[in-house]
Amino acid sequence: MSEQNNLLEVFFSYLSRYHFTEADLDYSSITRHADMLQRLSEIGNSGTGIFDLNKKQIVFYSSNFGNLLGYSRQVDNLNNQQFFAGRIHPDDAVKCSLNGVSILKLLSNMPASEKLNHKMVTEYRMLNAENRYVRLIEQYQVLELDARGQIWLMFNIVDVSPNQNEYEETTSKLLNFRTGHIISMDEDVKLQVELTNREIEILQLVKDGLLSKEISDKLSISVHTVNTHRQRFLEKLGANNSMEAVIFASKYGLIA
Repeated sequence: MSEQNNLLEVFFSYLSRYHFTEADLDYSSITRHADMLQRLSEIGNSGTGIFDLNKKQIVFYSSNFGNLLGYSRQVDNLNNQQFFAGRIHPDDAVKCSLNGVSILKLLSNMPASEKLNHKMVTEYRMLNAENRYVRLIEQYQVLELDARGQIWLMFNIVDVSPNQNEYEETTSKLLNFRTGHIISMDEDVKLQVELTNREIEILQLVKDGLLSKEISDKLSISVHTVNTHRQRFLEKLGANNSMEAVIFASKYGLIA
């Protein structure tokens, strides 16, 4: 559970790098989009929602969202994102958080027009009202950009997956639905970054829990040199902090 909490912290920490000017955001558009998504959910019996990167929270759930899992609309906090997040399988929640940051990083580096051509497709397990894990398939797509081309609103569509293998872990991919190009987030590949041997060595020691002064003593180098290497691997990995750098480097096999 500690790892899950850490990764959720990484996800929301990453969102803090988005800075919006609220006066430039047309919040009346959410009502329009919500009406459209509510109709879509009723037609397809799918759960739909809208995530606001400015407020860092779900701002809309379709009224039938809980029905997918057998929850009645009378359940307390049914429209609270913690209600659903707390029911995701712990292993899947960890990977979903990590893959969510990875995909946001990829999207953020794309031109504004390309951001609108992609969707994240994820399968994960969630507890239903009978306390049994049901496998869901979720598509997340950019809904609105702000004036600077930043991702502002994203919407999701959730259905019960035809694959109900309760032992299969989450899968995630980024799909360009214009070209059909797919980037899998589940392949065991290394990031295309070049860390020096010293940067990898220090990153490994950071993962082991050593502070800069302890690393300095262990490697017989100055604290200033340690911190310089730390800053460089943060920049190369696109990480906000050392914890995020360790998580991403571990996932992609850069450190043990």
